Amino acid sequence: MVEVPLLIGNAERPASSGATFTRENPISGEVVTRAAAATREDAADAVAAASAAFPAWSAVGPGERRARLLRAADLLEGRAAEFSAVMTAETGATAGWAYFNVHLATGMLREAAAMTSQISGEVIPSDIPENFSMAIRQPVGVVLGIAPWNAPVILGVRAVAMPLACGNTVVLKSSELCPATQGLIGVVLREAGFGDGVVNVLSNDPADAASVVEALIADRGVRRVNFTGSTRVGRIVADIAARHLKPVLLELGGKAPFVVLDDANLDDAVNAAAFGAFANQGQICMSTERILVDEKIADKFARKFAAKVASLPWGDPRNGEVVLGSVVSSEAADRVRRLVKDAVARGAELLTGSSGEGTIMQAMVLDHVKPDMEIFREESFGPSVSITRFQTVDEAVRLANDTEFGLAAAVFGRDIARAINVARRIDSGICHINGPTVHDEAQMPFGGVKSSGYGRFGGKAAINEFTNLRWITIQTGPRHYPF
Repeated sequence: MVEVPLLIGNAERPASSGATFTRENPISGEVVTRAAAATREDAADAVAAASAAFPAWSAVGPGERRARLLRAADLLEGRAAEFSAVMTAETGATAGWAYFNVHLATGMLREAAAMTSQISGEVIPSDIPENFSMAIRQPVGVVLGIAPWNAPVILGVRAVAMPLACGNTVVLKSSELCPATQGLIGVVLREAGFGDGVVNVLSNDPADAASVVEALIADRGVRRVNFTGSTRVGRIVADIAARHLKPVLLELGGKAPFVVLDDANLDDAVNAAAFGAFANQGQICMSTERILVDEKIADKFARKFAAKVASLPWGDPRNGEVVLGSVVSSEAADRVRRLVKDAVARGAELLTGSSGEGTIMQAMVLDHVKPDMEIFREESFGPSVSITRFQTVDEAVRLANDTEFGLAAAVFGRDIARAINVARRIDSGICHINGPTVHDEAQMPFGGVKSSGYGRFGGKAAINEFTNLRWITIQTGPRHYPF
């Protein structure tokens, strides 16, 4: 069992109340983590430590910030096996997904390092004679990052890397489902030498989450918030932030459409759809949840896709290499089972897979899914995907947009001009042509529209989120005043 303290002001310490909470392995029920359960007082201490560290850290030059971020990337990469062990224990993920988490998170730290010297401004011509007018970007102060469990290393690092690159100090609130995994991020950043109070990490009992999050957002020291997680919780975070006039970056749920046009390369589409639907058991915000196929090729696609999915190895990730391991909890598994059962009862056909028992589930493919079925609308966030047929391109676009979400999408077709036209009509922050819906790179502007959130992580786009744009003038000569 891993013991996880709080990290406040560069020191590991227990919760002020002495309270702890535990995290169990979702497969075995074995307790794998005991973590400090932060209080509102601990939240205030973490923000105070970050606030005290901000003046010195914001004055550190881009070269030194770059050096520390690169050092953190090397340290993170060197601890890949440790991250994998604790992440698989807490979330039931496969080793492959855990190692990919470390790989992409390492890239995010290195991309953030590259951005330290890209925080630029501009000179703007002024109508006032002899007035030198500038727009410059400056760090905002303390940034609160709230990270989820499904890609815990990637999204934990993403919550803090660019804020640090921009000269801010950070408080990372870890997920209650993987406190050891995200606590280890804090250990890496401390070892990289960021200094007292620059990086602070809080874990909390699930029962205290609402209280701790509200205390953090409401704290006057916090100037920006970024949250990745469910749309339901994102609305709560946005509401609290709005009451305190705090800008917030939200990356929320998805119901990604995967459009297969009649001229698509079916083998490519099948492989991309299988990857997009079942990577990490479908527990990714970008996961392919709705495959929309032209009816002229739908039967052929469905046969090929079902055969591909049936071949995917699944099982206990502790016993060997598999593609599909465990979902994060029995509640998550029950939700997927309920949605599949409802769809079949309403006329959908289960082409392959079985919901089984426990948290380890086969990949499931449902055909002939209609828009009035619950699974067409609700994010399943599990190892199931639905196929819906369309007759025209206009109908495909209408079906793709028939959702409250708008994060990722994909369009497959050999006629690239037509595919681009379809992609431009889909309401999503991200769309890939002839590629999977699950695709992330550290330098890309990542985020959604509608109920999938707003704002953008990644590369230069994130600079806008974690800096203030200021107008500064210098009057270089006499100025005329009307009185």
